[in-house]
Amino acid sequence: MAKDLLTLPDDLPVPLDDGLCSHLAGTDVGECLLPATNGQLIDISQSSTPRTVVFAYPRTGRPGESSPGGDDFWNAIPGARGCTPEVCRFRDIHAELEQEGATVYGLSLQSTAYQKEMTERLHVPFAILSDEGLQLTRALRLPTFTVDGLLLLRRFTLVLEGPRIRHVFYPVFPTTTHADEVLEWLRAHPLSESTRQK
Repeated sequence: MAKDLLTLPDDLPVPLDDGLCSHLAGTDVGECLLPATNGQLIDISQSSTPRTVVFAYPRTGRPGESSPGGDDFWNAIPGARGCTPEVCRFRDIHAELEQEGATVYGLSLQSTAYQKEMTERLHVPFAILSDEGLQLTRALRLPTFTVDGLLLLRRFTLVLEGPRIRHVFYPVFPTTTHADEVLEWLRAHPLSESTRQK
């Protein structure tokens, strides 16, 4: 059983770019209301900040529970393991991401109730969105995979400016430093003053 969700094996397989996100950059995200752990319905195309960062992940685990297919099987899937460390790193540098004009959301196909337990346990300061009904997944043709009958999102991150996807991180590896990679990209691509004031 997985006991420590924050410690990752050293020999995790590195995911390769299979092109499943190549259609996303430059796409306008249409209206799609998703339930969030803050009790609201969120439309990521209508952010109040200049940028929106949406990091998608397969599923967070719970202490003492095995992963789908068993921990060894889960670890062998490139890009599957490491959701909890990824969430925690976005949590740890959340204020810095906000300073770059970004609203941050996590995204998975897990239920809001499941996600809410995780955000409370890990003290996550931003909302996690549930696409359990597959509205956004189908509309944007987001990449998925199936384990033990569970449909799960592959791991990727979208950076939106307004309703348009400006940049896509895919594949994402390692998960422990991905939030820092996003922060570095935001700093390397600063917003114009007029965009910041919108």
